Amino acid sequence: MPDAVSTTTATAGVVRTIGRILLGVFLVSAGVGHLTVLRQAFQSQVPQWLPLDVDFVVVASGIVEILFGLAVLFLTRYRMIVGWALALFFLAIFPGNISQFFVHTNAEGWANPMAVVLGVRLLFQPLLVAWALWSTEAWKTRRGRH
Repeated sequence: MPDAVSTTTATAGVVRTIGRILLGVFLVSAGVGHLTVLRQAFQSQVPQWLPLDVDFVVVASGIVEILFGLAVLFLTRYRMIVGWALALFFLAIFPGNISQFFVHTNAEGWANPMAVVLGVRLLFQPLLVAWALWSTEAWKTRRGRH
């Protein structure tokens, strides 16, 4: 008969695995959106000060998101490395969200963006970083646990 600690640990592992799968699906979906129906909307998030072609940034970041999603889903042996890399990616794209908040860049097909909506989205970026680190157990490598 399993004890309470092993049952709790097993339950936490299942919840973490579900979180990792949801993160992978989310990333693949967002990446596909970058390349298709949401392409113009994502272009509004590219900061004007970035010295790259806006469409290139959207397509490249979409491909990166798809690859990260697939890595999160299928490279479970390397999940901790993938988790840290994904957390860094989420941090790298954060300036685009900040820029859109302050500049109030209107996305194609959106109503005038409300500062509150854009501000709430900014609050979710740290949660994405935490989700990547938690669901891949990457945070354990920081503590020296494997």
